[in-house]
Amino acid sequence: MQHTGPRAFFRALRCGLLACTAAGVPALSATPPASTPGPSSTAASAPAPTVDTSPTGTGQRLYERTRPQLLQVRTLLKTQDSQSSVGSGFLVDDAGHLVTNYHVISQFALQPARHRLVYATVDGRQGALQLLAFDVVHDLALLRPVDAAPLSGRGHVVLRPAEQPLARGARIFSLGNPLDVGFAVAEGSYNGPVERSFLETLFFGGSLSPGMSGGPALDEQGRLVGVNVAARRDGEQVSFLVPAAPVRTLIERGRGATPITTPAWAEIARQLLAHEATLTARFTTQPWRQAGHPRYAIPVPQETFLRCWGRGSPQATRGLQFERSDCEMDSRIFVGGGLLTGYLTVRHEAYDGSKIGALRFAERYSASFRNEFMGRNDRHRTAPRCVERQITSGPPRADDSGPLPLKGVVCLRGYKKLEGLHDLSVLVATLDGTQSGVQGRLDAFGISAASAQRLAQHYLDGFAWNTTNDAPR
Repeated sequence: MQHTGPRAFFRALRCGLLACTAAGVPALSATPPASTPGPSSTAASAPAPTVDTSPTGTGQRLYERTRPQLLQVRTLLKTQDSQSSVGSGFLVDDAGHLVTNYHVISQFALQPARHRLVYATVDGRQGALQLLAFDVVHDLALLRPVDAAPLSGRGHVVLRPAEQPLARGARIFSLGNPLDVGFAVAEGSYNGPVERSFLETLFFGGSLSPGMSGGPALDEQGRLVGVNVAARRDGEQVSFLVPAAPVRTLIERGRGATPITTPAWAEIARQLLAHEATLTARFTTQPWRQAGHPRYAIPVPQETFLRCWGRGSPQATRGLQFERSDCEMDSRIFVGGGLLTGYLTVRHEAYDGSKIGALRFAERYSASFRNEFMGRNDRHRTAPRCVERQITSGPPRADDSGPLPLKGVVCLRGYKKLEGLHDLSVLVATLDGTQSGVQGRLDAFGISAASAQRLAQHYLDGFAWNTTNDAPR
């Protein structure tokens, strides 16, 4: 097959891939944690003449003050009272507007004809809710009651001023209705923003359980620090909050909005397209790091908003040896029905077949390339459409052997209900070696066709000869 440069490769892409038609978990759940000990008490040295029943601990005081403003938010099937999802929420003004997570009400947002939203207060009041606005990227939703009277006079949660940052290690208190067993307070510590996260997310050193999603996390003065959103299943006391800034923005944007009564796919797509444009711009303007391979320059992303992990086969292993790097974003956007999008992954595998010979190496190297799964037609996305080419990348080597020869496969899948969004997969293999080689892959989820081309070009341009260490061929 004739070798072509990346520009010619993408002329084929524009004709073959970018014409494909785009049409289109429940909550990020926490592992049920060990119970959090309650506040300890010390016995009095002498009997008190009277019993003081007023709140004594900070958590108790905050709960008593905030309990009128706490709500359980339920998504019900329209034809019955069975709950299909349950979360928490809190009042944000005296008019009865309340905030929760988008994932708590996502079923209603996507299928309002089948679902309805209701609230329940700590004191047992219930009523219907309307969805006014949401922020799918930050996992927030703004609602209001159909009848505001039952929620009037209860006060509201005040947002902590943005110009008063909270000190790391400060005590904060998360409120919500865990596992639908009753409203509760979980005390923990504020540990600042999560490191290497594309979307600002706060690290809460405390326990969050399913059902607490959408509840408020308060400082010791009862002001909103963040909104409960998720917890790590593989860790203890590692939970996450949406910061107050996007909450403030959503309230200002949505307070006077018309209630949403039709499927929100178009608005979700609009928000995701704005997100992916920012993500693509930031990613493609960062220079690649190098993997330290003696023969090839291999594109490895900066770890500003990705985490990279490496592993390899033991040195004593007989047969094909490899070293592998996997880089992924922690920030992923929940849309609904198990669909997560809005993130990038990059990985590569460097193979050494010196112990098995050229023929066996070629067989296993080719099999590894063919074994890559590029997706299939499913409920959310179309089957992939792919273009495969042999290309060259980078400047020639010092021995005038020419640019690095590569095989490249680029695939796009269109979203069935999120118009204009695609998933991109770029698979690359070096073709020069008889006993060594590198295969790399970039995946981008929920991006535009223009961003797909930009990302693919950026990734392919990252492969080249390692001219700083011109190893013998």
